[in-house]
Amino acid sequence: MFSRRHLIFNLTFVLIPWLSLLFIGKRSIKRYSIAGAFIVMFEIVNHMYGRKRKWWKFYEKPKSFVRDELPFSIGPYMPLSMWLLKSSFGNFKKFILLNAIADGIFAFYFTEVLKRLKIARLHRLNHFQFFLYIHYKAYLLYGVQYLFEKIKR
Repeated sequence: MFSRRHLIFNLTFVLIPWLSLLFIGKRSIKRYSIAGAFIVMFEIVNHMYGRKRKWWKFYEKPKSFVRDELPFSIGPYMPLSMWLLKSSFGNFKKFILLNAIADGIFAFYFTEVLKRLKIARLHRLNHFQFFLYIHYKAYLLYGVQYLFEKIKR
């Protein structure tokens, strides 16, 4: 059964990051959307792998990838990636630092919020391992954007 709490969470978790792109600018959306789309597809594959390995658990039954993991992939990943690229592309250290801060907040704080809301919890990963799981993609994101910029010129 799909609870009202989970539905409201999923809608909020997807809509707010995407609505924030109204303020990023058309030029930035065009520039960073390819790397953002790539990271979303990569994240979906990662979520399928993590689901299979039972790295996290969702409280509601029956289990559903579309209801449980997919909002995490399509919600914040692309918009946040685009914002981070816009604010720090060209300065790798700044980009990694901003990503580490965002990933740390998600891995150490937000996972506890999800647990308290009875939406999801970490199962076979601790918070630091989960941080590494989400943070390594920052290097891939920067690399894809760097290659795209190089090809575009």
